[in-house]
Amino acid sequence: MSTLPHFTVFDVETTGLDPRKGDRIIEIAGVRIEDGVIMESTAFVKLVNPERSIPWEAKQVNKIADEDVLTAPTIDQVLPQFLEFAQGSILVAHNCDFDIGFLMNEKDLCWGYIDIPECLCTMQLSKSLFPHEFRHNLDVLSARLHIAMPQHRHRALPDVLMTAQALLNMIDAGNITTIEQLRKLAGKQRLVA
Repeated sequence: MSTLPHFTVFDVETTGLDPRKGDRIIEIAGVRIEDGVIMESTAFVKLVNPERSIPWEAKQVNKIADEDVLTAPTIDQVLPQFLEFAQGSILVAHNCDFDIGFLMNEKDLCWGYIDIPECLCTMQLSKSLFPHEFRHNLDVLSARLHIAMPQHRHRALPDVLMTAQALLNMIDAGNITTIEQLRKLAGKQRLVA
């Protein structure tokens, strides 16, 4: 019998790759997994006004343009909503360091006292379960696990749904039944303000 908690799988789309150089979140999405079920109908997805222009390179990847986020709320409005959505669960992301790096930077810009909960990484879980494989990006992992590629890849919600399915498939493949096992394989991190 599994004793795994609830999860919130999340993803951010950004203006670039480095929050320390001024790159910002432009979209955030999350989906909860409760009792092994992906709760797609109640997914969280919000565009975010980064209060700066979106570089051409980022637009080519995520297809989000300046006009798409012009009237969107800013991160100081969206991040508390997302954290409320995720409350009572463990965060999960693919390449968690990237997404958490942006959350931590945005948190520091807005309200340094906010506590970002623990985050587990499906990329690290893939490396643990498939150590002889060379690549562990989301596209390769999804193909390995026979997960269908969404039509709008590199948007936050489709990426979240792929990651959620990958998490469940790897939990099954690894016969993971406790959070302690998952933490050991997925690189447990505790992120405190």
